[in-house]
Amino acid sequence: MDLTQFMLDLFGPYGEPGVVLMVFLAFLVDAILIPFLPEIFIILGFSYNPVPAFGAVLIIIAIVAECLGNCMLYYLVKKIRVPKKVQSFVNKYVDFLLLSDERVLLVNRIAPMLPYSGAIIGLTEKWKLSKALFYISLGCVLKYGLILSMSSVFYAFFSSSMASIMMIAFVLTLLTISMCLSYIRQRRMSAKKGDTINPDTDNCEEE
Repeated sequence: MDLTQFMLDLFGPYGEPGVVLMVFLAFLVDAILIPFLPEIFIILGFSYNPVPAFGAVLIIIAIVAECLGNCMLYYLVKKIRVPKKVQSFVNKYVDFLLLSDERVLLVNRIAPMLPYSGAIIGLTEKWKLSKALFYISLGCVLKYGLILSMSSVFYAFFSSSMASIMMIAFVLTLLTISMCLSYIRQRRMSAKKGDTINPDTDNCEEE
C-alpha cells in the first residue's frame, strides 16, 4: 500500500475534517522534516469534495501548516547555538541566489532552492520573519490556487476517475518542471561562484 492510499484510508472515514487534517499534516511534515509531496495530498483532499469552497479551505490549511512549520524551525535555530561557520555559510549561500531577500521564498515555490526554509530564515541576518511568512503564504495561494483551479476544470469536463488521473499527471508535470528549474538555477549559481573565484585566482597567478 502506498503512502497516499494509507493516508486516505486513515483520515478519509472522518469526512472533511479528517481530509483537512491529512492535508495539514502533509504540509507540516514537508515544512519541518522532509519533502512530502504536499501537491499530491492537496489534490487528493480536493478530490474528496471538488468544490471551490472546500478548495479554499485546503489552501488556508496549507498556509497555516507552512507558516507553523517554518516558525517552528525559525524559533528552534534562534534558541539553539548554531555555529558561526554554519550561519556564515547560509548567509553566503543566500547572497549567491538570484534574489537574496525574502522574495526568494516566492521563487522557491517554483524552483526549490531552500530546504528547511524556516531555519534559513532564522539564520539569515537581513531577513524578517513577518516578511518571509508573507511570501510563503503568497506562494501557497498562487501555486495551490493554480493546481486546484485546474483540478476544478478537470472535474467539470471529465469523469471523477479521469479527472483524478489528469490532475495527478498535471501535478507530476509541475514537479518535473520545478526540478528542472531548480537544477538550472543551481548550475547558474555554480557558474556565478566560479566567476567570483576566478579573478582572484588569475591575479595570484600573475603575481
